[in-house]
Amino acid sequence: MKSQILNIRRINVPVGGVLSLRAMRSHLLTLTLALAWMFPAHGLYFHIGETEKKCFIEEIPDETMVIGKYRTQLWDKQSGSFLPATPGLGMHVEIKDPDTKIILSRQYGSDGRFTFTSHTPGEHQICLHSNSTKMALFAGGKLRVHLDIQVGEHTNNYPEIAAKDKLTELQLRVRQLLDQVEQIQKEQNYQRYREERFRMTSESTNQRVLWWSIAQTLILIVTGIWQMKHLKSFFEAKKLV
Repeated sequence: MKSQILNIRRINVPVGGVLSLRAMRSHLLTLTLALAWMFPAHGLYFHIGETEKKCFIEEIPDETMVIGKYRTQLWDKQSGSFLPATPGLGMHVEIKDPDTKIILSRQYGSDGRFTFTSHTPGEHQICLHSNSTKMALFAGGKLRVHLDIQVGEHTNNYPEIAAKDKLTELQLRVRQLLDQVEQIQKEQNYQRYREERFRMTSESTNQRVLWWSIAQTLILIVTGIWQMKHLKSFFEAKKLV
């Protein structure tokens, strides 16, 4: 097993404790690349079979853009590995909002990209399944799907925005911060919405428990009165009273 060693060079600070911005950026870049090599990023992938559907639940605030990208691979018995799927294989994407209303249902190719905007805050269901009419292409084999879901400000292509609007590095950074603040506000509004729903559910449950306790008490009182009258009638019939 190969061991991964992080080599961090010592930063020589000039006299007076002032480090040049260029040197700092250089060392930060070196550290970032080293960390990226040490902890590589892996995308989410899953396996599906014939007529099998995979669903994911994503909590999304309202008026938030979501972009999903996927690519498929087929298991090749000869090479013993997953290879890029043929263009004839399709994937069906279906998305439901928290009210189980379908907001997107569309057929895509072996590699695709889908986009939607949430209008109701809550848990959205994202489901994918292979095209049943093309299942003969892999004849019962395994299909690997790589999926990447981006929500909110992560959907923005900032290099493209900077090139289109001719923004400076500072302006682009301000734009990113504004988008992040907007997304944080949406998340806070969503948390308030969840808190309000939880409070309403708790109050409704407490009221039901209270009314059920009152109903049980009334039932016990009525049952006790009936038993007393029944026993009194029984004793009178037996001439014990």
